[in-house]
Amino acid sequence: MGIPLEQILIQTINGLVNGMILALVASGLTLIFGIMDVVNFAHGELVMLGAFTAATTLATTGNFWLALVVATLVIAVFGALLQVTTLRPLLGSGSRTPQEVALTTILATFGISLVLQKYALWQWGPSARKLQEPITGQFTLFYLQYPWYRIATALLSAAIIGALYLFLKYGKYGIWIRAAIQDRVMAQAMGIPVPLLHTAVFAIGAGMAAASGVLFGPLAGVTQTIGADFTLRAFIVVVVGGMGNLGGSILASIFISLLEAYASLIVSPAQAVIFSFVALILTLLFRPTGLFVPTPK
Repeated sequence: MGIPLEQILIQTINGLVNGMILALVASGLTLIFGIMDVVNFAHGELVMLGAFTAATTLATTGNFWLALVVATLVIAVFGALLQVTTLRPLLGSGSRTPQEVALTTILATFGISLVLQKYALWQWGPSARKLQEPITGQFTLFYLQYPWYRIATALLSAAIIGALYLFLKYGKYGIWIRAAIQDRVMAQAMGIPVPLLHTAVFAIGAGMAAASGVLFGPLAGVTQTIGADFTLRAFIVVVVGGMGNLGGSILASIFISLLEAYASLIVSPAQAVIFSFVALILTLLFRPTGLFVPTPK
C-alpha cells in the first residue's frame, strides 16, 4: 500500500517551513565561518537565548513582533560583545598557527555554549516556555487544519534571508564583507577594517540566530537545550551545502528538512534524523566540498 498523495504534500509543506527556519540559522553560521574561519559551536545557544529573551519581552509587553525585534537586537549586541571579548583576542594572536587558532576557537565556542546553557537553566529554570503565536488562524489542508503561523514563519524567514542577500550584494558594507570573505589580507591592504567586519558579521549571525529562535518558539516551546539540536542540524547543513557557501547552505537546509519530512512518513520523526546523518556521511565521502558548490571547470 502506497503513501497517500496528501500526506506527501503535507510533509512537503512541513519540510519547506522547517527548512526556512533552519536556513536562517545556517546562514548566520555560514557567514561567520566564511569571513572568520571560526566554527561557532555556541551558535545554537544564541538561538536559545533569542527565544528566552523574546519570551521575557512577550510576558512584559504582550507584543510578539516587538519581542522579535528586541530579541534580535539584544542578541546581536551580545554577539558583538562576545566576539570582541573572546574571539578577537584568539584570532588576533600572531604567535599561533592557523591550526592552533582553529582548535582554540572551537574549544572556546564549545565552552561558551556550555556556559550559556547553564546560565539559561539558572535564569529561566528547567521548565519549557511556550511563546504565543501572533497569528492564530488555520486553514483546511486536506484532512487537517494547518496553522497560518507556520506559513508566515517560512515567509518571514525567507524575507530576512532575502534582505541579507540584498545587503551583501548591493550594500557598501556588504561588499566589504564579500571582499573580506574572498581575500582577507587583500581587503585589509585596501583599507577595509577587517576586525570591525568580523564583529559586525558575528553580530549579524547572532541576530539571525535569535530571530530563528523566536520564530521557532511558538512551534515547539523554549528550553535551555533547544540550541544543541539547532547546532547539530546547522552543521550538517553547512557541510552538505559547502563550508562558507551561503547559497549552498540555504539549499541544503531545504534539502535536509525535506529529507527528514519524507523519511518521517516511513519511520518515526526521531528516527528520521538518521537520514540527515546518512546524507552528511555520503557528502563527506563522495563530494566533501559540498553538494551545492559549483564544480570548477
